[in-house]
Amino acid sequence: MAQYYNINDIIMEDELISAVFQVGANGVGLLDPGAERNCVEQGAKVELPFWLAHELHMRQAAVVSVPSCFNQKTRKEIQADAGCVDLRSRCPYFYELGCKVAPLIGDRTIGSFLLYAFTGRYKENLSKAHSAGFTMAPKYLTILTKEETQLYEAARSSMSTFKKWRVGGPRFERASILRKRKPTE
Repeated sequence: MAQYYNINDIIMEDELISAVFQVGANGVGLLDPGAERNCVEQGAKVELPFWLAHELHMRQAAVVSVPSCFNQKTRKEIQADAGCVDLRSRCPYFYELGCKVAPLIGDRTIGSFLLYAFTGRYKENLSKAHSAGFTMAPKYLTILTKEETQLYEAARSSMSTFKKWRVGGPRFERASILRKRKPTE
């Protein structure tokens, strides 16, 4: 938990991922909806929030599986056309979860996959933020992850500030305190 007080980090760590228990656990039957008793058997596959799966993995009590948002189907869709894939429905915090889950599952391809997805979508994101009208924005925002939405809003704000400056605003601002320099000889 690098950002303890960050609400987005807290929500991201609540994403469900699959984990396989390596040991049996008593008193945690609520984690496995199919459990008849109040325990989870060794080898049981359970959907857990990331924060819990991470802790169990660190204690070697569970092995984390690749989340479904990073499966081969998603990878092929992003390779085909990254800008049109609805990543928000798969995982609202796609990039953050990918960065945190990659070391746990030992899949070295996730890093390059995240970079490819981000660069492919980043260009599209900036061009739409600078050119799209306000009516199109809500429809486009529905496919963006939380991180991409923040970038979109920042680009949108930057562009509107630039346009405001270009149309009218003061070109030069006078310093509040002006000092005269001593003549040099």
